[in-house]
Amino acid sequence: MMLSMASEETLRTTSVSTREPDRIESPGAGGRPGTRVWTTRLMVLGIVLTALNLRPAITSLGALLEEVRDGLGMSGSVAGLLTSVPPLCFAVFGSLAPRLARRFGPAAVVCAGMAAIATGLVVRPYTGTTAGFVAASALALMGIAVSNVLMPVIVKSWFPDRVGSMTGLYSMALALGTSAAAAVTVPLTEALGGTWQTGLTAWATLAAVAVLPWLPLVRTGGTRGTGRTAEAAGRGAAVGSGPARRDAAVGSGPARPDAVAGSGPARREVPGESGAVPGEGAAPRVTRSRTAWALAVFFGLQATAAYITMGWMPQIFRDAGVPADTAGVLLAVTMVMGVPLAFVIPRLATRLPHQGPIAVALGLCGLLSYAGLYLAPAGGAWVWALLLGVSNCSFPLALTLVGMRARTGEGVAKLSAFAQSTGYLISIPGPLLVGVLYQHSGGWGLPLALMAALMVPQIAVGAMAGRDRMIEDEMAATGR
Repeated sequence: MMLSMASEETLRTTSVSTREPDRIESPGAGGRPGTRVWTTRLMVLGIVLTALNLRPAITSLGALLEEVRDGLGMSGSVAGLLTSVPPLCFAVFGSLAPRLARRFGPAAVVCAGMAAIATGLVVRPYTGTTAGFVAASALALMGIAVSNVLMPVIVKSWFPDRVGSMTGLYSMALALGTSAAAAVTVPLTEALGGTWQTGLTAWATLAAVAVLPWLPLVRTGGTRGTGRTAEAAGRGAAVGSGPARRDAAVGSGPARPDAVAGSGPARREVPGESGAVPGEGAAPRVTRSRTAWALAVFFGLQATAAYITMGWMPQIFRDAGVPADTAGVLLAVTMVMGVPLAFVIPRLATRLPHQGPIAVALGLCGLLSYAGLYLAPAGGAWVWALLLGVSNCSFPLALTLVGMRARTGEGVAKLSAFAQSTGYLISIPGPLLVGVLYQHSGGWGLPLALMAALMVPQIAVGAMAGRDRMIEDEMAATGR
């Protein structure tokens, strides 16, 4: 169903591009419309399968953490540190994604990322030591990190007129993979013999399948989309500001070799710098953009809330008297809320001139859920789980804003790397601090107060990141 919806939209873009074949560069299609159609469908399949693999390595471990601790002899403090390993890896390895994409191409990097996930998930249950388990987990998380950063780049490059719908598609698939791993890992483990090793290893199969659609795309050098080129996206109608103009949809000239990350020879740049702004000689740094900083902080605070939810929400309900199996179902409900909303929110965001109200509405849902968890955690458990699931949909909003706040594919790559790397660094202390407050206070009052306090600046920076701005304009202004 998801593939058919995306294919209908991308086919419309392809049909427009074939009217002016001399002005459009086809990604390894040899100029044949039929080949372009199937290449586009293959790209959609690759995006969906990749998104499905971006969280099971984390949520499957959470479901079996007690068994893993007993099997490896982990102390409680080491097990607690595991909750901070994912954002740390995302910050470190995600910053390398733009440079790797320029060198090898986004499709090749994502393909390698899926292979790294599959390898890490196969190896980590059988290392026999805590250090080996963490190292193998880091390998899988490295593949997730680079794919996290490059998904907005690929969407911007291949589907510049469908940023909202395609972001919604892979956000929905990401939420589906997250919730499925949380809900299915325990019964899957029992069905496979009852050992935690087989339960964790099973998710490597999904990652191995995700490698397959990228292989022909790597071989054909598929780094550009079938509609506008990345450069044309910057000269045409702004993404999200209404229906695209026809001259923008078909392109206004040949693509620059460096317009898309991964196309053309590698450039001597470092992560954190923006692409060259038309009319400017040197490339100013992305850190000069206020919008980039707002988006990075917004990404970090929403990630903090998400990892606290995945790590501690079941314990909040269990301490309130909710049975353990029901607490697990409540977490799955929270994660499942992201499946439909992750498709709706990006599409809505691209149709609004200002995305700040969406960030405010999602933040208010989070505040209401925290208040409910403090006042009546068991009595209104299902309501609070639903509200928290809505609030966690700040993630697909953040991904959509990454694609909307830069003009070129290279700009999106740099903004994505900066926002996600900085954001994940910001999110590292959150789950640990909640655990410390919970342990020393003996209850959930202080941790919930901290979570509510962090939601206030998340709302503020989300409103700032939602303004109709382009980072290239802000960097050019500060450069002058």
